[in-house]
Parts: sequence; C-alpha cells; structure tokens
Amino acid sequence: MRQADEVFDFVIVGSGGGSMCAALVVKAMGMNPLILEKAALFGGTTAKSGGIMWIPNNRFMREDGIEDSTEKAMLYLDALIGEDKDTPGASRERRLAYVTEAPKVVDFLVDQGIRIRRHPYWPDYETSLPGAVEQGRAVFAELFDSNKLGPMRDQLQANFMPVPVKSDEMWDLPLYRTTWRGKRTMARVALRAVAAKMLGRQWLGGGGALQGRMLHCSMLAGIDMRVNVPVERLLTSASGSVTGVVARIDGNEHVFTARHGVLINAGGFSHNQAMRDIYLPGTSVTWTGAIASDTGEMLKEMMRIGAAIAQMNEVDGNQVAFPPGNLGAPASVSVEIAKPHSIVVDQSGERYLNEAESHMSFCQAMQARDKVVPAVPSWMIFDSQYTAKYMVAGTMPGTKKPQAWFDQGWLKRANTIRELATQCGIEPAKLEKQIERFNGFARIGIDADFNRGGRAYDRFLGDCANKPSPTMGTIVKAPFYAYQIFPGDVGTFGGVITDTKARVLREDGSVIAGLYATGISTASVMGRSYPGAGSSVGPSFVWGYVAAKHAMQARNASM
Repeated sequence: MRQADEVFDFVIVGSGGGSMCAALVVKAMGMNPLILEKAALFGGTTAKSGGIMWIPNNRFMREDGIEDSTEKAMLYLDALIGEDKDTPGASRERRLAYVTEAPKVVDFLVDQGIRIRRHPYWPDYETSLPGAVEQGRAVFAELFDSNKLGPMRDQLQANFMPVPVKSDEMWDLPLYRTTWRGKRTMARVALRAVAAKMLGRQWLGGGGALQGRMLHCSMLAGIDMRVNVPVERLLTSASGSVTGVVARIDGNEHVFTARHGVLINAGGFSHNQAMRDIYLPGTSVTWTGAIASDTGEMLKEMMRIGAAIAQMNEVDGNQVAFPPGNLGAPASVSVEIAKPHSIVVDQSGERYLNEAESHMSFCQAMQARDKVVPAVPSWMIFDSQYTAKYMVAGTMPGTKKPQAWFDQGWLKRANTIRELATQCGIEPAKLEKQIERFNGFARIGIDADFNRGGRAYDRFLGDCANKPSPTMGTIVKAPFYAYQIFPGDVGTFGGVITDTKARVLREDGSVIAGLYATGISTASVMGRSYPGAGSSVGPSFVWGYVAAKHAMQARNASM
C-alpha cells in the first residue's frame, strides 16, 4: 500500500451541511480534521438553500415558552413516518437518536459563536398529526456579512436570494402588495440594502448565512479546508476498516490517512442522469436545484466497499418551472402554487391535489397521479388577480412579464378559460367545470375536495389578507394564465444506510469500521416524509455532529 502523503485525525469528504459542524466538533476535542471539497466552492447545496434546520425541542423554543419534548417530537415522527421496512434509514431507534441529539447540536453551534435563532412561525407540515407544533421547530442563521471571510468570500457557494432578506422576512416580502407587514418588510429590506451599499457590507441570508457563518467559524478555528480536491477512492485495511482516502490534486493522486475515521457528506446523485435512470426512472437532471457537483461518485464508492443502500427512489421534492431566460436552471415555484386565485390540474384538466401541500408531498402526489393520468408536467392555472398580487416564477407582483415568456409559449395567456384550455391542450368544458367548482369552494373558504387551507401550513403559505381563505381565491378575472410545473427536487433522499452513531452499515447490518456518513449521502432518517422546514439540512448537521463525537470518543477510549 502506498504511504500517506498527509495524515489527519478525521477526514471529511464534502463541505455541505454538517461537514464544518463535524470538523468543529473534532477540533473542539483537540483533534485535527480535514475537509476536502471536489467543487471550486465551499458550502454544498446547503449554501444554495434556505438554510433551515428542523430541530425539535431546541433551546429557542424553551426560551419562547413553546412546549416541546423528546416524547412529543417522537409522537409526531411516529405518526408521520411509521414503521416501513422499505425505509431502514428511518428506523425508530434512528429517529429517537436524531430527536435526542438535535438540540445538542444547536447548543454546540451557539457555543461556537454561530448566531442562529428560531423562526417565529413556520408550522410543522402535518399539524393534524399528534405531536406536531404549529409554531414550528425551524432554526436559521442570522444575516452574515461575507466580508468577514476575506479572500475566501469568493469561495462560498452563492445563495438563491440576491437581496439581504432574513429567513423570517422571506415570507412577508412577496406580499408587499396585499399586507402591511409585507410593505414594512419591503421598506426594511430596501433600507438594509442601501445601508449595506453605503457601509460596504455584503449581507447573505438563507443557506448563505448559515454556511458563511460555519465557514467563518471554521477559519477562526484553524480547520484545514480545501476546494478542487475530488476524492476518488476509499482506502481500507485488510480487515475492511476505512483508513483514509485517495484524492486527486492537480491531476495527481494524493493519499490522506485518517487515524480515526472518514465522514462522507458528498451529496447525492441529482446531477447523474445514469443513476437517476436506475433509481428515479422518468426524472431528469434538469429538474434539480442541487449544485452541479452532486453526481454520486462517493455513493458508488461506498457501495464498492460493501455499503448497503436504501430509499434511492426518493427525492426532496420541490415544484419547479422553466421560464425562458432562466439560464437552464429551474425556477422553484413551490410557494407560489399555494397562493389564492390559482389551481393545479393534470394534463386532462382535472384538479387532483391540495395545491398548498408540502413540497415533498406535492411532488409525490404528482408522480403518483402520472401513473393514472398524465400529470408530469401539470398545469398551474391563475388569473389577473393573482398576477397583480403575487410572484410569477420569481418575478415581482404587478410587474410586466418578459415578452419572451409569451413568444416562446411558456406562459399561456387568454381572455377566457375556454381559450386558455385550448392553448394547453385541455378539453375546455372540463377545465371550465373544474374552475367553477373551485370558485365555489373559494367563496366559502372550504375545499370539499382536497381540504386546501385546512392545515396551519397551508395557511402559512398563503396570504393572510385574502378572505375567507388565505390560500384559496376565485379565478374569475381575465386575462387568464397557465404554465407547466414539474416534480423537481433540491436533492435526492436516499443513500447508504447508517446506524444511530452515523456509521455506515453493510447489507448484513455490520458496521464498516472507520466510515461515517451524513446528509443526502445517506438514506434519510425522515424516510419518505418531510416533517417540517429543514428536514434535510437539520439531519445533515445532526449526523455530522454525532459522527465526529463518536469517532473522537472511540479514539479516546482506545488510548
């Protein structure tokens, strides 16, 4: 075996989610970690995301007097996920480990100087289930001035929000045409942007704020972090234990020995069409919002040395559209779909789901519908009341839509529902009947077909100024509009199976010594469900924390 070029206590592959959290744990325990990122930028898809973590029973809930406990959180997860033999990543013992360790992660981050807080109101997605918390369990990072990163500022993955908006402002800002809270938020954000320009601040929100703060804290701690270093191979001993990795640096192989373990947090396979064809047939790499380097090599490498996989046919669903001029990237429209004066229909013109459903459940319903009636893509139907008040594919309310949208046929526009149906290839009488029925529900505020607006989360996504329902409104004002939506994703949701210590397991349930995994490189602890905002980023941090703590404690025990 070739000798090591460098030796570290813990080698972490990938820089998204829990990687820097794990590195900080290792550093805090007096050991020497290394982070290797194959892309040119740090932060992974987490930096690009909303940066929310779903953390039950966190310190901020207690400070604000919101009741939660391990038992209550488990009651909710048990009711939502159940015991499905098809989701071994979401076994009850792993769920319990997650709920137990998650609050400790928040405490650790705060102790490290990471400024995070609770979202004041972001309901759990299924508030009708026992144990759910209407106020929510979402935690996010405060705005971060990326100037603090110095030269490394240009090495942080860009976030999707181009303006300095806090996570709890994100929901009010698009409602500046309909609510006073939205108007105040718009003014506050505008003033913040002006002040930032005058003072030379570079504020980041969402996942940019979270990963920016993690990167800054890691820099201050002296953690060795490297970009453009793709890991190609896991090294194993004669007994099968993982002892390090082989990476490529400037075209040459470089061996990193890991004294006490390797953590894989290298994402899933969203941008690998060949793997999608195997595990997610009928889906496309063009539908994902994950970063381009999310291509699955480390999943295949872990499988090569015997790692068991599960839940590979699941994604973190996110409704997307493809307006012209979007540079090939999908536009996330999950929040827009829940606003009043709109419905979603399949290709036959029939409404088939609650449009305010959580993003993952919505995409699952679309895929299921497509097996019966063509529904991928489906049609988003809305009227001029909608365009005056709400965002359309990321454009601000009341603004003129790009002419290219109409010229290229992406956005359909018609003076009657009948004409709109014809443009969409839908039988006109059927669409008219669907909209007439929905309008009746909207007028009384009760959806007798799919209970849209029946949950706190539905109403949270809507517009509180709209009466009698914050998420339903009549579709009556011409011109009428339509565009196609697809069941996209922000990442895959399956991967290697890990235990309660984040150790990677073989098919027979035995542990691959020295190998840990977190994030979407693993079969999610949430199974095929999404309990609430941050159910992907939260587990990435938690299992990274758990892995590092276990590896270092095992090291100390052996000394």
